[in-house]
Amino acid sequence: MTFATTAAQLAEIGRQCYARGWALGTSGNFSAVVSRDPLRLAITTSGVDKGLLSVAEIVEIDEQGQVVAGSGKPSAEARLHVAIVRARGGGAGAGAGAVLHTHSIWSTILSDNAPESGLAIEGYEMLKGLDGVRTHDHREWLPILDNTQDWAAAVPHVEAILHEQPQAHGFLIRRHGLYTWGRDLAEAKRQVETLEFLFEVMGRKRGMTWQR
Repeated sequence: MTFATTAAQLAEIGRQCYARGWALGTSGNFSAVVSRDPLRLAITTSGVDKGLLSVAEIVEIDEQGQVVAGSGKPSAEARLHVAIVRARGGGAGAGAGAVLHTHSIWSTILSDNAPESGLAIEGYEMLKGLDGVRTHDHREWLPILDNTQDWAAAVPHVEAILHEQPQAHGFLIRRHGLYTWGRDLAEAKRQVETLEFLFEVMGRKRGMTWQR
């Protein structure tokens, strides 16, 4: 797809995520591959209201996170998007062509309260919405990374996590939110919808347990 077409789709997805409460205010960032060789990504700019996201607020970046088309500053996590696209060459997320990052209430709560270095989700029918999953009898493990204000420096660690967990469909950043991906924007959107549903189910279930 062209940059213009991709930017229009990213803007629409951003507005949809805002409407669902997954990317309120200026939170969240979204990208999609425009070309592989050379690597070029369309990505949301920093500090924009996702409920009002427009094509003008999408820029094209290279593999170093530098803007090559459009105006504005790319997301501070642009290098993280590039790292995910480059690292996902195999496993469940093979050939990641789009990366979506949400800041929902439930992903934030669960990432803060998970007792381990990751969050396990198992036994739910909705897991079949994830790429390659064919049964509810599946255990999804989402690594949890500590938050930082310097994601460029954290890229090697993120790449290592992605290679260590080739079957993961995403990861959480503690007290921050979800990163997931897909071969294209449609698949990445489905992964967000699936995982956010599961986060809310788990969060509400744990809340009921805490109240007893």
